[in-house]
Amino acid sequence: MLTIRRADERGITEIDWLKSWHTFSFGDYHDAAHMGFRALRVINDDIIGGGGGFGTHPHRNMEIITIMLEGELTHRDSLGHQQSLKPGEVQVMSAGSGIRHSEFNASKTAPAHLIQTWITPRSLGITPRYEQREFPRERRLNTITPVASGRRDVGDIAPGAIEIHQDASLSLLAIQGGKTATRAIAPGRAVWLHVARGRVTTGGEALSTGDAIGVDGLPELSVLGQMESDVLIFDLA
Repeated sequence: MLTIRRADERGITEIDWLKSWHTFSFGDYHDAAHMGFRALRVINDDIIGGGGGFGTHPHRNMEIITIMLEGELTHRDSLGHQQSLKPGEVQVMSAGSGIRHSEFNASKTAPAHLIQTWITPRSLGITPRYEQREFPRERRLNTITPVASGRRDVGDIAPGAIEIHQDASLSLLAIQGGKTATRAIAPGRAVWLHVARGRVTTGGEALSTGDAIGVDGLPELSVLGQMESDVLIFDLA
């Protein structure tokens, strides 16, 4: 079964310093037909204007994964972390029993572009944790690369990936035009693919920036690049 979610169908939040597209229901945007996909609850595609950002706010019981596309994001949290997130880096925050943090565009003038995803955890009330790691684009070129994982059928953590507390994984793919990458899908599992930028063909569907496809009940997923593209691939129990 295939589920297609087109970019222009997503919800939108737009204020003076933020434009955010919501693949699934989030904040003031609610669509009962799009509440998530298995354990995947949120995909927000955010452009933060120069000097803008989210002031200190709380999270609980969610695995929050942030992928930087352009610009630089400054993160501060109640665990004492103060770090900058740049393109090629991935941030994982396991909110667990509770964490407070802020996120601001490090530039006063240039926009910052990021994708933030939320995955529900396998258990509640865990000790909060934060980790950030670099995954250079050349390492992900035409290769589906796990960056966050808690998959139990391949061991607790895929090699090189940051741990998350759910039987799920997020992989990144930087694919060139004319190249193909294939991902096997284990029985009983499903995949959600989101095009961060570019244009690809998968499952017989042409997908462009912001488009997504859910794949359930198929043995594999092949991605053909139509141009230089960046893709997120979630593997979910």
